[in-house]
Amino acid sequence: MIEIKYIGMDVHQASTSVAVLNEAGKLIMEATIRTEATAVLEFFNGIRGSLYVAFEESTQAQWLYDLLVPKVSKVVVCDPRQLASHKTANKSDRIDARKLAQALRSGDLKPVYHQRTALGTLPQLAASYVQLSNDATRTMNRLKAIYRARAIGCAGARVYSSKSRSQWLERLQETGARRRAERLYAQLDAVVALRKQARQEMVVEGRRHSAYPVLRSIPQLGPVRVALLLALLKTPHRFRSKRQLWTYAGLSLVTRSSADHEWINGELQRTRRPVFVLGLNSNYNHAVKSVFKGAATGALRREGPWRDFYLRRTAQGMRHSLALVTLARKIAAVTLSVWKKGEPFEAEHLKSQAA
Repeated sequence: MIEIKYIGMDVHQASTSVAVLNEAGKLIMEATIRTEATAVLEFFNGIRGSLYVAFEESTQAQWLYDLLVPKVSKVVVCDPRQLASHKTANKSDRIDARKLAQALRSGDLKPVYHQRTALGTLPQLAASYVQLSNDATRTMNRLKAIYRARAIGCAGARVYSSKSRSQWLERLQETGARRRAERLYAQLDAVVALRKQARQEMVVEGRRHSAYPVLRSIPQLGPVRVALLLALLKTPHRFRSKRQLWTYAGLSLVTRSSADHEWINGELQRTRRPVFVLGLNSNYNHAVKSVFKGAATGALRREGPWRDFYLRRTAQGMRHSLALVTLARKIAAVTLSVWKKGEPFEAEHLKSQAA
């Protein structure tokens, strides 16, 4: 019978600490190796048995996942924030590696989705576009901060316009502040040009995938949003139901309850106390949430099934903010259903119970 070995890896840029446990939970090996492909493969080639490996989500996680999947029986990439044991006082690379191996053996790790060679170059192009979009937003915020710090009103987007840029600069009396704003304007022009190029490349690459025309049939999912979904979600089958997608996209409700049951006339019954809704989950993929929230916001400005869905909710007394989140959840649920079935969007997907 082949023995199972549980291996925890604490990965850093230069070195990786490794701890190996047997089926009984006994530590049988510890080592510190270079974070290099040859060193990692040499270490695993020297271990016999059915190898289960765990390490944390990090910069090197995808590279290490692709490296080890053909060599071991199981690879678990975990979210370190889900490990309560990591909050203890004592901490070192060796201790962290042992705790990962122990948590893997006891089944306490919550895996983070990874897939080998997922969709070729599209994820990299999408990551480039998202990062450049974030850089553009940061630059614009820094520009407005200069004007606001001097009580100069700058609401809207006119402050970024190249046509009126000289007029805005004249309102800055300080030489240093004016030069700082000029450099930020130059940075913004460069980032916007690069973002446009990255967007075009991402959309061209996204159109090559079979699911692209199916997702494009959904109202408010344009070429950019569809390409982002293909790159970020990779496959719809990683989500068992729409609720898993809602959690991943930051659209899942966080609830709290206590004393859920009570004895009434000798029978155990569930109490009628209301469940407290604390808001949406805080651990999510920001880019995916931006896609669905952006689609919901844009739908309010156009006639169509999404706007009708929103108006029905508000007519029932639902607040605007809650109706908007409900619409975003609806778009996400329909997207998952259409993608899994491989069939174009139809109006009957908007049945009320689906949201």
